[in-house]
Amino acid sequence: MQRRYVTQLMALGLMLSSAAAMAQSARWELFQNSGVVGHVSAQRQGSTIDIDYYVDQNGRGPKHHEQVVLDGQGLPVSWQVEGTSLMGGEVSESFIYADGVARWQSQADSGERRVASPLPYIVNDSSPWSSVFFVDYLLSVAGGHSDVLPEGRVQLKRFEPVQVQHQGKPLSLTPYQVIGAQLDPGFVFLDASQQAVAMVDDGSIALLEAYRDIHDGVKAAADAVAAAQLTALQRQLAHRYDVPVDIENVRVFDPLTGHTGAPSTVRIVGNRIAGIRPYEPAAVSEGAARVVVAGEGGVLLPGLHDMHSHSTGRSGLYYLAAGVTSTRDMGNDNAQLAALMAQIGAGEIAGPRITRAGFIEGESPYAAQNGILARSEAEALAAVDWYADRGFFQIKLYNSINPDWVQAVAARAHQRGLRVTGHIPAFGSPDRSIRDGYDEIAHINQLMLGWLLQEGEDTRTPLRLTAMQRAAELDLASPPVTATLGLMQDNGVAMDTTAVILERLMMSRAGTVIEADRDFIGHMPIGYQRYRKRTYVPLASAEQDARYGQAFQRILDCLHLLYDAGITLLPGTDDTTGFTLQRELELYTRAGIPAAEVLAMATLNAARHLGTDGEVGSVEVGKLADLVLLADDPTDDIKAIKRPRLVIRGGSLYLPAEIYTELGIRPFASAPVIERRGGR
Repeated sequence: MQRRYVTQLMALGLMLSSAAAMAQSARWELFQNSGVVGHVSAQRQGSTIDIDYYVDQNGRGPKHHEQVVLDGQGLPVSWQVEGTSLMGGEVSESFIYADGVARWQSQADSGERRVASPLPYIVNDSSPWSSVFFVDYLLSVAGGHSDVLPEGRVQLKRFEPVQVQHQGKPLSLTPYQVIGAQLDPGFVFLDASQQAVAMVDDGSIALLEAYRDIHDGVKAAADAVAAAQLTALQRQLAHRYDVPVDIENVRVFDPLTGHTGAPSTVRIVGNRIAGIRPYEPAAVSEGAARVVVAGEGGVLLPGLHDMHSHSTGRSGLYYLAAGVTSTRDMGNDNAQLAALMAQIGAGEIAGPRITRAGFIEGESPYAAQNGILARSEAEALAAVDWYADRGFFQIKLYNSINPDWVQAVAARAHQRGLRVTGHIPAFGSPDRSIRDGYDEIAHINQLMLGWLLQEGEDTRTPLRLTAMQRAAELDLASPPVTATLGLMQDNGVAMDTTAVILERLMMSRAGTVIEADRDFIGHMPIGYQRYRKRTYVPLASAEQDARYGQAFQRILDCLHLLYDAGITLLPGTDDTTGFTLQRELELYTRAGIPAAEVLAMATLNAARHLGTDGEVGSVEVGKLADLVLLADDPTDDIKAIKRPRLVIRGGSLYLPAEIYTELGIRPFASAPVIERRGGR
């Protein structure tokens, strides 16, 4: 539902040198999967720059106008933004510097700060042009770093130049990152004149209009630079040992019983669990050489699963730091995902085990630029075969698929051994999709909209979110609800919930930190903190605001209803940070599901659904050592999963405190003591 290329472009941007491009007008086109989804244009007259930003991807995207006034040193003394954000929420932001005082007001916050001279301002609702300014400014500053407003500090990072082909000739570009504002800094590519030619972030690419032909070359170059950066981080953060690893004095969580056992020592040899025995303190020098992790009476969990992700290179580190060792990718650039999985599989970069769903979309003005775009039923069937030939686990159908194709597509998928999931096709219904062969439904709103929409309403638009306010009056005991749940029971249809993303989009409000973010937001970079304090949905009144709150409670009620009905629940996020998976599980407990059963859903039950439970999902001798060490028992308080101390995946030990420090995030828990013993 929510793609980071439209929510984090402000952290990336397109740089223009102050002497040349900053003084000129320019236009950049925004690409997703080679398709144009928007643009950024800048018009400059004197010290005033007017920026228009427009994104329309799958019926959503920011659309706003900025006006920036620079002083004689090229620093902003005024920055105004007006328009709408990702899902149509109002944007109105103002920054003014005058008489030694900086004042700002945005969705996130308002305030003022006395400073001797202007400083760069991190815009809350910006376009990529904001980093045009940031990169330009940091190139002019000794050391390439600066304090910023409202607070914080940013640093410019330069990489070695890369070569691409432009109009048949080699073009040298130098990649840069602006570190310290957002979680994912992306890459900005400058040519020899320090003109920003391209920006790449998470598969989205922005190009100056005259440089459309370098799209593929820039994408490949960005992938290579990112891979090198992630490879270096893997060498630094993945701790591997040539002797057995004993995790001592831990209580092992058993997803079958929902209990944690007596203090134990879990031995790992290579990447597998070699033994589990009662804990007995031993002399430091006793026995053969081994590495000992001091569990200090904590709880050892099987690695968690995020059953709805969209993988990126950097997402691997975020996931592991949050205790997520397995994910299901629900739609991606297929070539990029294959390369990513190969790098993770070879141990070159950090990341979870990834199970792939093949994304199939139909052609329409709202079509998502992802996976395979089918223009006919025959092309959709060919897409199923393409995914089956490459070992995908299932297919995922999206909003613009013709409902009349689903029966044939599902039949072909089942014939080829693939499961079928997805959004409910526009103008279709959950009941029809289930009858036509769906094995799962992706997103709980896609299920509930079947009880809320009127005939002819189009879910390819933000209506698939805004119509959820109607759930405030939904009777979950009504015949339509009962009928759909009966169909799900009769056909063994699972629910891929992603309740957390509904909470974020429906419940986020300007200037406030929603409950979902309270436990982690203060640890994050300032730009990310500010961006999360926003309203995504248009709100006409206090009554409408209240309806969204009531509607979200009905989502939680629906979760409990599904649980009571024995429907398989698959915890997922539609995100990549790991923090949201922790919140998704917390929401399950808020819906009234016992914490121990929620943990089972995210471990063994998820592995069973994916067919990987012979290798992962529980802490058993012979299984892969995908493990998470917590200080406290999450069956007592699910929030304990938000503070992993150690995560093991692929034979490597990762310390979340180390990972978060490298990613510019203040750690949530201390690392355990790890020492080598014996063998002397």
